Amino acid sequence: MLAVYKFFHLLGIMMIFASLGGLIHDAINGGTKAQNRWRKVASATHGVGIVLMLLSGFGMLARLQIHWPWPGWVFVKIIIWIILGGITALIYRLPSAGKALWYIVLILGALAAFLALSQPF
Repeated sequence: MLAVYKFFHLLGIMMIFASLGGLIHDAINGGTKAQNRWRKVASATHGVGIVLMLLSGFGMLARLQIHWPWPGWVFVKIIIWIILGGITALIYRLPSAGKALWYIVLILGALAAFLALSQPF
């Protein structure tokens, strides 16, 4: 059962990063909400990815018997995923920040992966 949770967790993560990458790429190249015909599909993919990732992540915590109070790395990961969930609101509102958002998304993803693999605190 843990493998099923991991599968959906990784699928959700892939959906999040694919949609953010596409939206940020479009904004960096001067695209607008009105011009991007795939914006709604990318946004829906992002939303479904967030839900899959969160539900399966909490399912994995339960399977691994990590109960309240959660360790610190769980709280940091939740904050990271909240930030990644809200970044879509900034992409077209701040197109000049597109390049910075690109790197922020990569850094946050790397930090989340590090925390999941090492569980440092």
